[in-house]
This record gives sequence, C-alpha cells and structure tokens, in this order.
Amino acid sequence: MSQEINKVVLAYSGGLDTSIIVKWLQDEYNCEVVTFTADIGQGEEVEPARAKAEAMGIREIYIEDLREEFARDFVFPMFRANAVYEGVYLLGTSIARPLIAKRLIDIANETGADAISHGATGKGNDQVRFELGAYALKPGVQVIAPWREWNLSSRESLMNYAAEHGIDVDYKKQGKKSPYSMDANLLHISYEGDILEDPWAEPEDDMWRWSVSPEAAPDQPTYVELTYEKGDIVAINGEAMSAATVMEYLNKVGGENGIGRDDIVENRYVGMKSRGCYETPAGTIMLKAHRAIESLTLDREAAHLKDELMPKYATLIYNGYWWSPERKMLQAMIDESQQSVNGTVRMKLYKGNVIVAGRKSPNSLFDESIATFEDDAGAYDQKDAEGFIRLNSLRLRIAASKGRNMK
Repeated sequence: MSQEINKVVLAYSGGLDTSIIVKWLQDEYNCEVVTFTADIGQGEEVEPARAKAEAMGIREIYIEDLREEFARDFVFPMFRANAVYEGVYLLGTSIARPLIAKRLIDIANETGADAISHGATGKGNDQVRFELGAYALKPGVQVIAPWREWNLSSRESLMNYAAEHGIDVDYKKQGKKSPYSMDANLLHISYEGDILEDPWAEPEDDMWRWSVSPEAAPDQPTYVELTYEKGDIVAINGEAMSAATVMEYLNKVGGENGIGRDDIVENRYVGMKSRGCYETPAGTIMLKAHRAIESLTLDREAAHLKDELMPKYATLIYNGYWWSPERKMLQAMIDESQQSVNGTVRMKLYKGNVIVAGRKSPNSLFDESIATFEDDAGAYDQKDAEGFIRLNSLRLRIAASKGRNMK
C-alpha cells in the first residue's frame, strides 16, 4: 500500500469468505470497514447481510437493489451487440462486475474511504474486472485483494480462521453447501469446481438450479412474443415490462422449457483454461430473438460489420474493459445501428430449443415484391445479374488466364 488505509469499502455477500475478509481487514489494516451488498438478481435474500455486518461492528452498511440498473444499463446494451465470448459464453459474470466496481467507487467517494476490497481470488478473471473498473473510475484508489495477500488457501483454513476469531458461521448450513463455486445474477448462474474440474465428467442433473432438463421439459411448445424498440425488449406478449422484469420472465419460461444450459472450457484472461457450466435462459432467448429482428431491419453491411466487431466487443467485456474508451466507441456505433431495430419476434420454446417462429417490423427492409419467387412485375431485372457477376469475376478470370488459380 502506498498510503495508510483508514477506511475501506468491501464488496460483501455475507457469506463465509467475505465475513472473514471483514475481520482480516480490521486486524491487518486496523481500518474501518464499509460493507456493500448488491441485489443483482442472484435469487437470494440480501438483507440478512445487514445483521451479519452489524454483528461484526460495521457502522456503514450499504444494501442496494440494482436489478433494474443492471439489466437496463449493462445487460441490454451488451445484447444490442449480440455479444458472445468464444462462440458460447453469454458473459453473465463478466457484465455484472463493472456495475459492482462502479458502486464500490461511488460509495468510497460518499464515505471518504481511501480503499476498496473484494473477495476475488488471484486465479480468476474477476480480480481483473473489479480493479480495471475501479482504476478507470478513480485512478488513485487503493485496492486490497486479500486472496493475494493472506495464507488462507482452503475452505478448511477459512473455517479454522472463523472459529479462532469468533466469526459466526452457520455450520449446519455449511454442511449442506453446494460442492460447486456458484455465481448468480439476473443473466445467469455459473458453476465451477468439484467434478467439473474434470472436463470429461458430465454435470450431475441435480446441479442445475434454474432449468429442467430438456428431456423433462413439457411436450407442448411455449410461444412468446417479444416487442423491440431500438434493439431492446420493451414488452412480452403485448405487456409492457421493464428491463429487469423482461429478464425475470424469460428466465422463468426459459427454465421451464429446458433452455439455457451450457458446458464450456474457456480461456481466462489470466492465462489458464477453465471449465464451467452456465444457465442463461433469458440470455439464450434474447440473443436468438435479437438476431431475428436485426435480420429484418439492419442493412446487410451494417449487420456484417457488427458481426465482425462483436468478438472484440465481447472480449473487452470478458477481460474487464467495460469502462474503456474503445468499448464506449463500439457501444456508440452499436447503439446507432439499433435506431430502426423495432418490431416483434415470435419465439417457440421447446425442450431446450429456441426457435424463431415469426418476425415483423414497421422498419423492415424485407421487400416481398423483390424477393418473391413468383412474378415480381418487373421489380427486379434478372438480366442485371449477368453484368454484376462478370465484374466481380474479373480479377478471378485474369488470375486464371495467368495460371494463378491452377491446383
């Protein structure tokens, strides 16, 4: 640390790890701790964190419902880009970190804290995401990452520390704890660890929390109609909904139909490969539906340019560069492309499948009079294609005449 730490804001869940971090910060840095607990749709009650923090002597406690901000200002802008990392991952954990980093810095400014702290380990991506976000928003902030400093390296050592320092732990609940490391929010729930550390091992069916297996899903399909305005879903089945409500609804109906399960080996930014499983029912539906409405409303070259830039955009989010100038530049382009992405998509959900059943838009670029296989009444002159093909083949014909294209 380059300066004395008097007060630190901790991203606090109320669980074993962050409860230990509270005590460790108090002892190691002899500082006041401010706790920040965010509800971003993880599906668990966050208010109990207040009592746990109070029991540890915390005087400034922030507990905030950020579900709407998370969906509206982070998830929806990302889905306008159709962002997917390494072809599969819908960035559920990655996109939550810039919001948490933002609130950590906001609270540090409000309380006069000179440091922030988090419970991310030194092996993962989250440490990078939290800290890149924090430095982008407050360059001089001090960051304390206990997992990079202390010598506690296992759950047993954490439990021993808790016992030695009088940290209240519900041992009965700990005994029933899932063997997996999980992270949940409105967009997804992730699973890592235990048998998943063997890439050959199939996930146990009772691991999944949000979805039924495709085999157990209903035998009849479910239809939903999603209404878009400027690339965002604003209504489902004709009923206006906020961003967070849209995601809650689609998670429910998607999970009921066995949608959104993925098993991925991904490349972490810190260098290692990692195997994880993800449930992303709402995101899986949103991605397919958004591409469907874009297929009707986006110009060909605009759509292709978005597809070329999407991997870069997704990688920026995965690696923690949400607050970077390059992500903001890409976002401005993406948002401009969405001005005419309006209309309705009808989706058919059936046993793990997300099927586009129809799409319509007042801004559609589809012209049936031109595209028809029937008589087009002269709307398209097929003779024009001959010159188009000859011009585009010119360089190929010249190369062939010089023997360049011979095997």
